[in-house]
Amino acid sequence: MEFSIKSGSPEKQRTACIVVGVCEPRKLTTAAKAIDSASKKYLSNLIRRGDIEGKLGQSLLLHNVPGMLCDRVLLVGCGKERDLDERQYRKIIENSIKQLNTTGANDAVSYLSELNVKGRDHNWKISRAVEFTNHVLYEFKEFKSKNKRSTKTLKKITLTVPSRRELPSGDKAAKIGNSLSKGVKLARDLGNRPANVCTPSYLASQAQQLAKTYKTLKVKVLDEAAMKKLEMNSLLSVSRGSAEPAKLITFEYYGGKKDSKPVVLVGKGVTFDTGGISIKPSPAMDEMKYDMCGAASVFGTMSAIADMGLPVNVVGVVPAVENMPSSTATKPGDIFTSMSGQTIEVLNTDAEGRLILCDALSYSERFNPAAVVDIATLTGACVMALGSHATGLLSNHNPLAKDLLNAGETAGDRAWQLPLWDEYQQQIDSPFADMANIGGREAGTITAACFLSRFTKKFHWAHLDIAGTAWISGKNKCATGRPVSLLTQYLLDHAE
Repeated sequence: MEFSIKSGSPEKQRTACIVVGVCEPRKLTTAAKAIDSASKKYLSNLIRRGDIEGKLGQSLLLHNVPGMLCDRVLLVGCGKERDLDERQYRKIIENSIKQLNTTGANDAVSYLSELNVKGRDHNWKISRAVEFTNHVLYEFKEFKSKNKRSTKTLKKITLTVPSRRELPSGDKAAKIGNSLSKGVKLARDLGNRPANVCTPSYLASQAQQLAKTYKTLKVKVLDEAAMKKLEMNSLLSVSRGSAEPAKLITFEYYGGKKDSKPVVLVGKGVTFDTGGISIKPSPAMDEMKYDMCGAASVFGTMSAIADMGLPVNVVGVVPAVENMPSSTATKPGDIFTSMSGQTIEVLNTDAEGRLILCDALSYSERFNPAAVVDIATLTGACVMALGSHATGLLSNHNPLAKDLLNAGETAGDRAWQLPLWDEYQQQIDSPFADMANIGGREAGTITAACFLSRFTKKFHWAHLDIAGTAWISGKNKCATGRPVSLLTQYLLDHAE
């Protein structure tokens, strides 16, 4: 999708469709009023007849509106003006794009970016409009033998600013939104690819391809022999049951000051999770291809910041494995020594994400990080606690947690903080090793984070559990690309 920014009155726009809002009850927005004036109350008369109330989700397509140079006018319901917040704005934009896609229009000029959203400036509205538009238009047809190409005709959208002086900042905001959209798309594509394609080796090759696209990205891939030398025995305990070799992928992006410590993002990359010897039940097991969405979010975020040329230093670390049952697989009760020197009793081989993350977190120490954020589809308990709306957040540093929460609010990719109290640590005590890899049924999300916290004593750290937010289940299953928006916004804020 091509985006551009312009200013000007709607009645002067030569385009296939102009998009304006109607608020509830039957209240024209500023741009709609301009059309109404040019058309000699054409819109007012329609509204008076009750053709559209302005409720959220409503729309009305008009052809040949008097006094207009455009082919069509699309009226979009915006709900009550006093309720217009980030969440409502997203629904308005997404509804407008869904309706536009059915009109046959090749291009459109949208005045919805001029709506008054509580506490948000014009740049926010433009960048989010670009992101929300691309989210709606996303399709994954790589493996379709027919209809691989989209039949949709919408190719270009122009977003408006109130005056010419906002054009430069509007252009910048649109570019940020477009870079973010590319990153989200990359994360969604990686997540949606099947596990027979998207293996640890495939992720490594995709990382190297990304480095060719962005010369500011440096990629390094460690094989199992190199990881064995580093004594990453916890990570390798997961891949030992699979014919697919594990990989440790590292991205380095240094766009900030040379003496500025990097933010390190660590993404769980289990490209398929059978549960190992503690095998999962078969219903919906196909969705375990999404167990690498933490890794995908690191790929997407690194892509977004490189595309923006963001003045910040960031390192991405992706431990990539496949968790399979076999004669060589880890058995419940086995004990391994992690890279940190701490020993782990594996009571459940389906709690494998933390086993690969702990060594990746120890590896992160070498980058002397300002902060480390890990992202993982880690616990079903998080889905039970927060559903699919919020990502679980736990941290050993409250200022870092607050920054991530604020970034999530700005991006509309929200997280919710859970406690990380010492009282929970005893649940993962083991009589045979320094710790067990599970802590029982109670507070499963918290005890998983407690496990990881034992490998993060030397830096500020936050853990994002995206088990409920990384993908949508059911007939329309699809990766969401979360939390690329949250992470990118956090890094944008960090750069400032």
